[in-house]
Amino acid sequence: MPSPRRNQISIEDTPYYHCCSRVVRRAFLCGDDPYSGQNYDHRRSWVDSLLMKLNSVFAIDIAAFAIMSNHLHVILRIDVDTANQWTDREVLEQWHLLFKGDDLTHRFVKGALIEGNEVTKLKHTIATYRSRLCDISWFMRCLNEPIARQANQEDNCTGRFWEGRFKCQALLDDTALLACMAYVDLNPIRSKLAKTLTQSEHTSIKLRIQAAINSEQPKSLLPFIGNEHQNQLKGIAFSLKDYLELVDETGRIIRNDKRGTISKHTEKILSRMALPHENWLKIITNFGALFHGPVGTLSELSLYCEHLEKQRRHFSKCCHYMSSG
Repeated sequence: MPSPRRNQISIEDTPYYHCCSRVVRRAFLCGDDPYSGQNYDHRRSWVDSLLMKLNSVFAIDIAAFAIMSNHLHVILRIDVDTANQWTDREVLEQWHLLFKGDDLTHRFVKGALIEGNEVTKLKHTIATYRSRLCDISWFMRCLNEPIARQANQEDNCTGRFWEGRFKCQALLDDTALLACMAYVDLNPIRSKLAKTLTQSEHTSIKLRIQAAINSEQPKSLLPFIGNEHQNQLKGIAFSLKDYLELVDETGRIIRNDKRGTISKHTEKILSRMALPHENWLKIITNFGALFHGPVGTLSELSLYCEHLEKQRRHFSKCCHYMSSG
């Protein structure tokens, strides 16, 4: 039986989570459907635009994403601090960008007088919405449900469009985060849908490369705060330049099937991550098969299980891939 989300998410251990949704029907989410002969590439823009909208509403940042033919990947960072810093009015304003709300919440936002007997209800509503706006399950619900309705309407059918639940993996340390990001960014190349990163449409890596040409970072993505942006308040503690070089070289190796040809510079990058290049290539090419649960070192997994009161450390056999030991 699938584990409840509350038993998978531990903010105490990590704010980063890899989510994956896959369609349940034979019809594709995007791309060419060999059975019907139809092309659904236009649906990628549905997902793309909705992702960017949700990013601006929720206190959740997008670190990486890839929209594939029958599934999508997104790596999210829960930003509890931002959610807690919002005023009560800001919480309701954010919520109203997606949902109608009710008469009480709209009156409060407009500055109307709230009766004494309504205050308790209003405070409870605001607390609920504040919690939901930094909740991954609500984020994925707001992403998947509109896409399913729109696709079903286009296909003139009813029923499930996505599998019952989206997959959610905790990324317990920086190495796990970077490895998962590279895995997601390289999905089109690994699936032979693109030969280069710049040809990888509807992915976070293409957005980062396009922005990097102008020495910038995409506003819609969580920034790297390594060597380039020391003044950033939040972001990925790694050099953007090193990440782009690492992913580019890994993509060339995967595409050309030249295993073991990691350059000396990339070896240095991986050594800082305490990850042998053999492990790196194994992870990037087989991430989905290797990791079915939380990803990290054995020590990080132990803490994660302890905080969630898990009696057994499931998936511990995969931990050796995330270290040099």
